[in-house]
Amino acid sequence: QVHLVESGGGLVQAGGSLTLSCTSSRRTFSNYGWFRQAPGLEREFVAAIHWSGRNTVYSNSLKGRFTISRHNTGNTMYLQMNSLKPEDTAVYYCAASTRVVVGSGPGDYDYWGQGTQVTVSS
Repeated sequence: QVHLVESGGGLVQAGGSLTLSCTSSRRTFSNYGWFRQAPGLEREFVAAIHWSGRNTVYSNSLKGRFTISRHNTGNTMYLQMNSLKPEDTAVYYCAASTRVVVGSGPGDYDYWGQGTQVTVSS
């Protein structure tokens, strides 16, 4: 059974930074992605990365503040979040896919973590 475990969430003041981590129990995924979901809203794409690290995709609204990367062992992924805003408050989910193309929709991913809460205070 595949496990994805997120860590690094917490409470931060507006303008601050957080780095989320996602560790997978399996190293054969093609792509990893981050999504987030705020109360009452649909799950939103944040960023994704090919396992090689060569291809990254970002939400247009978050590009420039968020950076996705992965450890060279291939089974840990990171999301560096800078200049955080209260509207970034959400549960952040790690996802993994065996598909060839780096996708940006929840349906492009087969495995999900349990999520980690990020709260940005004003």
